[in-house]
Amino acid sequence: MPRFAANLTMLFTEYPFLERFDRAAAAGFTGVEFLFPYDEDVAAIEQALKRNSLTQVLFNLPAGDFAAGERGIANDPRRVDEFQSGVQRALDIATRLDCHQVNCLVGIELADVDFDIQLTTVVDNLRYAAELAQSAGVRQLVEPLNTFDTPDFLLVSAIDALDLLDEIEHDNLWVQYDVYHMQRMEGNLTQTLRENIDRIAHVQVADSPARNQPGTGEICFPFIFQTLDEIGYEGWVSAEYKPTPNTLESLKWFNDWTNRT
Repeated sequence: MPRFAANLTMLFTEYPFLERFDRAAAAGFTGVEFLFPYDEDVAAIEQALKRNSLTQVLFNLPAGDFAAGERGIANDPRRVDEFQSGVQRALDIATRLDCHQVNCLVGIELADVDFDIQLTTVVDNLRYAAELAQSAGVRQLVEPLNTFDTPDFLLVSAIDALDLLDEIEHDNLWVQYDVYHMQRMEGNLTQTLRENIDRIAHVQVADSPARNQPGTGEICFPFIFQTLDEIGYEGWVSAEYKPTPNTLESLKWFNDWTNRT
């Protein structure tokens, strides 16, 4: 059975951030993730994880001004120093939280920089991040996003992400596979998982097209979870969705699956 984690940036937002760890554990989750720790009290996060016996599964590298719409800086040749210092900052926090995965959002296409230069910058930056993360015992992930939610994002399909891994050729670079994003962009979810599970280190779930909890849209999640079991996936499956009408009432899918006999 998949190991399920709660994304605390999107779930349990009815409560203050640090209280979400307690709420996630009480709901039955054994792992958590969130987008960014950089404006949070890391010592308090560490304590929240310990008191609830939770695993910090993943968080993202610094991604620029997220509130202003930036979705990563790995493609910007003018910000390589900023990217590299962000990798080190992320790994310092990952070490403290005993977190063994960090994800990279590569960025939105820049109108004023040649596209090939942006791709080369992504390759160089991810190679740097993968190497540094490996030395810290952390997996470096990269994630494609859909263009409905994130127009002009540079990495938009599993094929794009896998091709990028092929070009970089580093054994510490993996795909973060969000079934919501990939259903919107290309479908073929279980086929992609079956064919590429050796290069997928982390799975995230939300239903499509509204990004609410499993069971509210077009994706057959029992089939997704069964497939993950059949192919021997040993990583985490993180719930990263917009709960409706609230988090606890949105968890029927989770309770039904984890209470199977």
